[in-house]
Amino acid sequence: MISGRALHYVFKIGDRSKNAKFFREILGMKVLRHEEFQEGCDAQCNGPYNNRWSKTMIGYGPEDDHFVIELTYNYGVKSYALGNDFGGITIRSKEVIDRAKAQNYPITSDNVLVSPDGYKFYIIPEDQPTNDPVVSVALNCTDLHKSIEFWNKVLEMELISQSDNAAVFLYKENAVQLELKKIDSPMNREKAYGRIAFAVPYESQPHIDEMEVKDLTSTLQKIHFNNILHVQSKPLRFEFGSR
Repeated sequence: MISGRALHYVFKIGDRSKNAKFFREILGMKVLRHEEFQEGCDAQCNGPYNNRWSKTMIGYGPEDDHFVIELTYNYGVKSYALGNDFGGITIRSKEVIDRAKAQNYPITSDNVLVSPDGYKFYIIPEDQPTNDPVVSVALNCTDLHKSIEFWNKVLEMELISQSDNAAVFLYKENAVQLELKKIDSPMNREKAYGRIAFAVPYESQPHIDEMEVKDLTSTLQKIHFNNILHVQSKPLRFEFGSR
């Protein structure tokens, strides 16, 4: 199996001040870094927009050993239509619930918070651990069997549980889990579509390419890795959205 790690999930946001309040004061995350860009990204890091934009990395600890959130803001874009690709992020922290109630931030009876842009966060009412409290990221899919083939065979994530409508994957013990949920409606990513990033050892890339061609070209739309890989140094980073 590949020795990989889930890095971050990318959200497009329409109001930086509202999101700063939500992610910092309600979820309790900290800003890790912020970058400004004058034009669009060739890999569509900010979506299909060729304009000034920014990204803010925010989370519970350093990016080297925590799963974090990338907040992408396109100047002049105030909102994004939500699709059905993103299922939600689960966080273990009763402190989040306490802060939401103390600040009168809406929270459902089963401890679900919705960000200013409509992204769902499921809160487990237990003490926040000293390590990363992010438990899992859920993505929706239309064909669970093909999705399992991709994540398990090509990217070599361990399949730790499976039902008729869901599957859970993991790269290493005590790391953030990836949950896939089958939906019956067609996939509609809309303008708000996000993506999840992983890191794998650089030397694993040829194997990923080989498996992609060998096993999945007949069942999945071919993914052009050269267009979406962000190679800075070891390890190799790659990003995917729901299929």
